[in-house]
Amino acid sequence: MQYRTIAHTTVSAIGLGAMPMSIEHRPDEARAIATVHAALDAGVTLIDTADSYHWHADEVGHNELLIARALARYGSPTSHVLVATKGGRGRPGDGSWTVTATPDHLKQAAEASAKRLGVDAIGLYQLHKPDPTVPWAESVGALRELLDAGTIRAAGISNVTTAQIRQAYRILGDGLVSVQNQYSPAVRDSEPELQLSEQLGLVFLPWSPLGGISRSSLDGPSGPTSIGTAFHRIATERGVSPQQVALAWLLAHSPAMLPVPGASRPASITNSARAVDLTLNTRELVELEDVLQG
Repeated sequence: MQYRTIAHTTVSAIGLGAMPMSIEHRPDEARAIATVHAALDAGVTLIDTADSYHWHADEVGHNELLIARALARYGSPTSHVLVATKGGRGRPGDGSWTVTATPDHLKQAAEASAKRLGVDAIGLYQLHKPDPTVPWAESVGALRELLDAGTIRAAGISNVTTAQIRQAYRILGDGLVSVQNQYSPAVRDSEPELQLSEQLGLVFLPWSPLGGISRSSLDGPSGPTSIGTAFHRIATERGVSPQQVALAWLLAHSPAMLPVPGASRPASITNSARAVDLTLNTRELVELEDVLQG
């Protein structure tokens, strides 16, 4: 396993994105817990969740509770596992996503998340998305208050611009440790945010990191998946999966990168975790970059 450091905590270079285990088309609980356990067996020590990872309106925190149960039922110690959660988004139950990032909401949401996770302090708490109705400095200020109160040990921000990263860094200082934006072979709009994260010493957690290679949970069961890409050709040559090639490419692309691929089956996260053992050579990296830039 390769490793990265978040908030002075060493974690696996591949994390587990837990969202697919709680939203639409989710597996039964037995398979979900088996998926978490498979991740731990594979050496994964970062699990990414959120209070809004649920399906129906009356089950806020479904995924956090699921993760807490899975960790409690694991047959070995899990104190070294960093559970990162998020607040600031909601799901009314009709398939849509809302945004509420007022300071009061974020502080109450963080306290509720800590209770669901069964922890005294959340290892990494991320502001899920900027709220266009709330000044950014006020939302980030709530994270500062949560840090000062000891409710959270470290803060992250998600779905942000470079300007928002810089402003958050001024407010949070060393308390800001991560940025989580969409980034994948198919979506590279956040390259400036990735580069800035690297400059500031922040970890970059690309969500939906297999875009263009695998179907995202947000796409639904019939969403598009590309085939026959350079990732697939290299995978065939290497005798590995295209998903492993994509994750290995992400890890090679930046030392700040820490992918959190989603999974709802044990085989999926086991396959993803093996990407840390795949080192792409110069020819392969150049071929992938040329295709993506071309």
